[in-house]
Amino acid sequence: MKSILVPIGTNPESHATLQYAVDFASEFSSTIYVMEVFSVSSKTGGLSNISEKVSKSSKEHMREVIDKIDPKNVDIKIATYNGDIVDGLKDIDKELGIDLIIISPRSNDIKEELYLGYTSGKIVKRTDIPTLIVPKGTPFAPFGSVLTAFKSGVLKRKRILDPLVAIQNRFKPIVNLLLVKTPGYSDEDLKVNPALMDISSHLTITENPTTYLGVTEHFRSHHPDLLCVFRRKRGFFKKLWESNTILKSEFYAPIPVLILPEMKK
Repeated sequence: MKSILVPIGTNPESHATLQYAVDFASEFSSTIYVMEVFSVSSKTGGLSNISEKVSKSSKEHMREVIDKIDPKNVDIKIATYNGDIVDGLKDIDKELGIDLIIISPRSNDIKEELYLGYTSGKIVKRTDIPTLIVPKGTPFAPFGSVLTAFKSGVLKRKRILDPLVAIQNRFKPIVNLLLVKTPGYSDEDLKVNPALMDISSHLTITENPTTYLGVTEHFRSHHPDLLCVFRRKRGFFKKLWESNTILKSEFYAPIPVLILPEMKK
């Protein structure tokens, strides 16, 4: 993982997420890109001048956040973007090649009952970049156990697993696979790609109405330090494709959640 991106908002505790990212990046000798998005409408008079001023203010804010952390000799770069955060993430990914986004579940303007807030929800829903969601106040620690849940063992491409493989190579955790047979599954879905099997210690097959319910049933018995799931429009985060927010009553994880690109179309 060469490049890790950390979107910074107005949350007064955003430095905690950045510290986690720095601690994580130090394990992989990664470069961190701290990004803040702002919006200056083209209807605003003197757009160029105003955009410059807002960009400068954003950079100053990010430097203040960086000053609150221990950089641990990690290379930290600053980036700003005028426009929608998803467009900004896609642009910087196209330019630099982002291997991982690290975010907290919600921003400071979101109610406590939400697990994913509007901004974090948009990032998970509308990008195809691997994303690590880190619960508020979570200090970084090497992962000892990973639960990887999916409803089909078919991979579109092997590189989908790159972040998980990097974590497995670095920390040597026990990786348990959970294949959830949901209504309408096919025999093909039950054929787990060898790349997944190669990094795992154990495969459990369960039958549940949804992948989420399968994870809920087996979460406690596995005691994972990291939950790994895949983006699917009708998969684990199904509710996310109906709204950019997710209630804690719909899903809540007290541990980091790694979201990888969709396994198959």
